Amino acid sequence: MHDKTELCDKIKSIYPDIGECGIDVNVEYDETKKAWVVDLKKDEHELKTHLELQEADECMEGKQCVSLGMQIGQLRTNIEKM
Repeated sequence: MHDKTELCDKIKSIYPDIGECGIDVNVEYDETKKAWVVDLKKDEHELKTHLELQEADECMEGKQCVSLGMQIGQLRTNIEKM
């Protein structure tokens, strides 16, 4: 299993505009759900998504980050509507 810093760095490398537009990314492992919780914040907007361990591993290996990409897209949409 990867650590939260590795996963956060991977997210920022895949979506480099996250840092540019000031979106804060927080990654924590939820022991009860056995999944990573990815928390995206921008001003008053906040979205949380869960990444299963297998999906996080696939994302780290560069295979796919589908649900995470959808969440980031939703956050961008909410911000653009302002």
